[in-house]
Amino acid sequence: MKLLQKPKKLCPGDKVAAVSLSWGGAAAFPDRYACGKKFLQDQFGLEVVESRHALRDPAWLAANPKARADDLMEAFADPSIKGIFSIIGGDDSVRMEPFVDLNVIRSNPKVFMGYSDTTVSHFMCLKAGLSSFYGPSILAEFAENGGCFAFTAEAVRRTLFCTEPLGAWEPERTAWTGHILSWGVPENRERRRPVSAPLGPRFLQGSGTVEGPLLGGCIEVLEMLRATPLWPGLDVWKDAVLFLETSEERPAPDLFRRWLRGYASMGILPIVKAVLLGRPMSGPGYEEMTAYDAVLQSVVREECGLKDLPLVTQLDFGHSDPQGVLPIGQPLRIDCDRRVLSLPEPAVLPL
Repeated sequence: MKLLQKPKKLCPGDKVAAVSLSWGGAAAFPDRYACGKKFLQDQFGLEVVESRHALRDPAWLAANPKARADDLMEAFADPSIKGIFSIIGGDDSVRMEPFVDLNVIRSNPKVFMGYSDTTVSHFMCLKAGLSSFYGPSILAEFAENGGCFAFTAEAVRRTLFCTEPLGAWEPERTAWTGHILSWGVPENRERRRPVSAPLGPRFLQGSGTVEGPLLGGCIEVLEMLRATPLWPGLDVWKDAVLFLETSEERPAPDLFRRWLRGYASMGILPIVKAVLLGRPMSGPGYEEMTAYDAVLQSVVREECGLKDLPLVTQLDFGHSDPQGVLPIGQPLRIDCDRRVLSLPEPAVLPL
């Protein structure tokens, strides 16, 4: 993978854009959006402004992918905007692709963060040569019931606001949740989601130390990207650390197996340095949580014969809360013997 441009760090007082690139969740749940916006302003000192169409009705946004793409282009092109935060994911960001000018992104590098369906926009940034951040969204994590998890807030602060090497990527060791509470019930606003003891990280196989640039996203969304102009060639996947996670739809393990077989057939699994798997949304039963782990190891080890490829699962990213931040295109080091993940570089540049 070619070296990607790092954006400049964020600072208190910076203006950041809130964008709706898929589902119009901010209009569907305006009070929740207001909570997430307030958290960003109060905790990080950011000035949050909405893009032109960010607060439009979900049905209108669904019918107008060009307007969503225009919002993204305007946010990148506006020199007063120092960062761009996805309000929420969805399922059709890929429809923006024909309307995006990658030169606008390339010429205006800045912080861009989100996850889930925002995977599509991350691959736009990748093709434009910009390192972006797979991390929390405004409507979900920053507007978390009862307040954003401290682990998530600290990960954002260290990654986007600081220019020291990030160092060891410490897991959350106290609690995690994949529980769903309806956003449409007002009394849930201050009700904390039930938490369970976290499982992981799990080092399923591998030895020694490997290092490579992070590349990946939500696996259901990656399936939408295959064969589009945004899908990277094998030269980009070579020597990368592939990270994958599953959405709240909780696809069946057999479907996950078929998707992984596709990565093997395309020649991706044999050429990456390692595979990381985010902790899935599930109930508290560890058997359910580890079903994907077993499938991953089965495909990699038994079907592909890759017995030395490092596999690390049950990690704090994607549809798991609290969650960390992954800087796409930047190196991750995996010490399999000591069972330590680390980010040896700062994720952002000084001003």
